[in-house]
Amino acid sequence: MAIARFPSPVIDCPDPGRLATFYGALLDWPVDVDEGWADIRAEYGACISFQQVDGYQPPNWPSQEQPQQFHLDFLVDDLDAAEVAALELGAVKAEHQPGTTFRVFLDPAGHPFCLCVS
Repeated sequence: MAIARFPSPVIDCPDPGRLATFYGALLDWPVDVDEGWADIRAEYGACISFQQVDGYQPPNWPSQEQPQQFHLDFLVDDLDAAEVAALELGAVKAEHQPGTTFRVFLDPAGHPFCLCVS
């Protein structure tokens, strides 16, 4: 018997509202912002939270000097269309692209994430 339903990652960042708005738009999930904290939540219950961290230092991907801390993979049907949408939302395409079935981007706080062909 499971003791939990969904993992709910909490992501460190300098501006929780901005990062939640970015990922909320990427996933089409509602955003709830509070002081120093924000959540995005799917209708089926999955949640990602964002917490403000003073002195936050973004990762330096792919270098491990400042580790990536985490990264999320998002499955997409059309990699080119998803790239355009992610860039319009404020993502930056990483210079280093190690594969052909996925693309690496940096979110507005500098965390790497991947768009992957489903």
